Amino acid sequence: MTEHPRVSYAYAVTRGLDPADVPAVGGVAGTGVHRVAEDDLAVVVSTVPEGDFDEAALRSRLNSMDSLERLARAHHEVIDAVAVRSVVLPLRLATVYRNDDRVRSLLREERERFGAALDRVDGHAEWGVKVYADPDATPSPGVRVSGGPTGSAGAGGGAAGSGSGRDYLRRRREERHSRDEIWRNAAELAARADAELAALADEVRVHRPQNRQLSGAPGENVLNAAYLVPVERTTDFTAVARGLAGSLPGTRLELTGPWAPYSFTVPARAAETLEAGR
Repeated sequence: MTEHPRVSYAYAVTRGLDPADVPAVGGVAGTGVHRVAEDDLAVVVSTVPEGDFDEAALRSRLNSMDSLERLARAHHEVIDAVAVRSVVLPLRLATVYRNDDRVRSLLREERERFGAALDRVDGHAEWGVKVYADPDATPSPGVRVSGGPTGSAGAGGGAAGSGSGRDYLRRRREERHSRDEIWRNAAELAARADAELAALADEVRVHRPQNRQLSGAPGENVLNAAYLVPVERTTDFTAVARGLAGSLPGTRLELTGPWAPYSFTVPARAAETLEAGR
């Protein structure tokens, strides 16, 4: 029987992970996971079929939203399971090496860099904060939007018609004013949130705002940031975030976490791109 070539799919670098603590999860190929260790450092990997993770196969997966979502979910499931057991440095999605020996070589080559990165995130968690503006939200109490014309609007001849036209123009002005106010509120909330939350975090990463069509979230994303927060400041951080939520009309603040430090990792310089048939 022909043995199909297999490669090592890497999820995360960790330190001090006992072999008995390796999580019993299926991973990206349903084959389980194991640790590849070099002294006190280790990479959590799965042994997977090369044909499913070569350059062509990965390109196909990453171009299919359903396949990408399944791959990402399995990838993050492993990282999150390891993160509750040990300090963890997530590797990017679809990081693949020729074999476990190549992973050990990576640990030797990058020991200093990985060690410094693990020191930086140890005892921390990542929290995500998004601020949204909802231009369709109910306006603030200071902006009154009149209701639509009543049933008697057209019954009084020309004078009533003229009044109805003026009412319409007034409503349009008020609606524009309301939308402008909501955008100002969102900008103010984003600035306040970032300033107050950054003061409680050791590091901050500001990402590009999420596309409304892709995310499916209501409103327009104006702040999309990640904060690396020491565990001992978690209570203060979440209290500040929740206090800011809903503080300005027409805005929404979304707090997520705690997560493994996905936004504060370093890319594996030696990550290999596999080519079909190689």
